[in-house]
Amino acid sequence: MILMEEKAIFAGGCFWCMVKPFDELPGIIKVVSGYTGGHTVNPTYEEVCSGTTGHTEAVEITFDSEIISYKDLVEIYWHQTDPTDAMGQFVDRGDSYRPVIFYENDEQYEIAKESRERLEKSGKFDQPIVTQIEKAQIFYPAEEYHQDFHRKNKDHYQKYREASGRDRFIDTNW
Repeated sequence: MILMEEKAIFAGGCFWCMVKPFDELPGIIKVVSGYTGGHTVNPTYEEVCSGTTGHTEAVEITFDSEIISYKDLVEIYWHQTDPTDAMGQFVDRGDSYRPVIFYENDEQYEIAKESRERLEKSGKFDQPIVTQIEKAQIFYPAEEYHQDFHRKNKDHYQKYREASGRDRFIDTNW
């Protein structure tokens, strides 16, 4: 069997909370937490948090497109975020937590754009959809202690997620 390996890069606030929703789906090969969209080469977590690198926390998803489509991943992405909040996500504020779909090619761009337009037209939200769609740039994996955080630090992850307001928003709006 030949894998049809592709990548998707999504930013939706804290990357810890963006891994688990994709991690165990059929067709997902791996999900990596990291940084993208900035001007500093190989930034550290501390540098990104300082707001001086221009990077956004994101996840890079490697997937088999014969099993799960990019279109499906985009739809799953929306349900993890508040697409009306351009200044961060939930308790995480600032540019490094902004919601962005980073596209790898023209096909991904069209899929993301059409999906955003459908969401806008759906009337699901009273406020405008502000999630950006931007060309993918170099993706830098985050430090090892950030990878698979939901597995390595289950209690801390769960407490953080509950306190962030993400689950309440998802339950109420999606």
